[in-house]
Amino acid sequence: MRAALFTLLLLSAALIPCSAEAQDALPPLPSPDPPPPSAWAIGQQAAPSHALKAQVELVALHVTVTDAHGQFVPNLTRDNFEVFEDKVRQKLSFFSNGDIPVTMGLVIDNSGSMREKRAQVSAAAMAFVNTSNPQDEAFVVNFNDEYYLDTTGAFTSDRKNLDEALSRIDARGMTALYDAVIGSLDHLKKGHKDKRVLLLITDGDDDASRETFADTIKVAEKSDAAIYAIGVFSQEDRKSEGRMVRHSVKILTELAQATGGRAYFPQTLDQVTPICEQVARDIRNQYTLGYYPTNEARDGTFRTVQVKIIPPKGMKHLTVRTRVGYYAPSASSAD
Repeated sequence: MRAALFTLLLLSAALIPCSAEAQDALPPLPSPDPPPPSAWAIGQQAAPSHALKAQVELVALHVTVTDAHGQFVPNLTRDNFEVFEDKVRQKLSFFSNGDIPVTMGLVIDNSGSMREKRAQVSAAAMAFVNTSNPQDEAFVVNFNDEYYLDTTGAFTSDRKNLDEALSRIDARGMTALYDAVIGSLDHLKKGHKDKRVLLLITDGDDDASRETFADTIKVAEKSDAAIYAIGVFSQEDRKSEGRMVRHSVKILTELAQATGGRAYFPQTLDQVTPICEQVARDIRNQYTLGYYPTNEARDGTFRTVQVKIIPPKGMKHLTVRTRVGYYAPSASSAD
């Protein structure tokens, strides 16, 4: 009996796939430590009078405010903000303007068309990491036909680990952009920070995903993550692949705007590094607003959100950017 069991164990071990690659396919992904309590417990602590609203979850908004020159506007207070859900004004229960550490994913196109661009893109992505908060936790997903977690462990703050993952270049195949974004958003949920971000860099339209763009938008809106997208199209791309470029610009812009992020389309690769550094500064310079919605229905519907600025005296033409809405919890998700 023991001999038979030993033989069975040897056969089982032989069936476990081995690979010389350092990449781990997504999914499945390694499981991190158990997440902390409710991501917005900080908001509940700041507003004890709402502690008994067990069925109403705090809605958190990460808000960027810029002036007419695109520069971040500091030193705003709670009184400078008004929040509306489905056009109904909400009472702010939480306000912060601190540099909050984030869980972030770097999602980098590794398809064949990126071969000549990838080294410079990887250097730019590393500049993003180096400009970010040292307490951030991050992961790298490289994608072509498939997508892979290329950092060691679920998340890391180790710059060397991230640099090695970004330098793992094997540009080939097609572009499963939607699948990579959805997989990365799913992994992002396992993070330990309240604030979550994806930086997506690609040079092409999706031509290999099983999921659709509509699926991707819905998952993004449910994730509470901000997506910053950079489309790196060469002059040759714009000349010979104009239709593809226009469609890619459209979907990257819609994806970023829906989540409160931003899409960039540099004219040259030299502009990618300063853009990545700007995105990192953007993430670090945000206001966090929280409110308990007056609509307490757990109906799973999409609620539109709008943040308005009451400018301080002498300030004009301020622009506010945050996610456009969120999905309410459904009754089945109640405890």
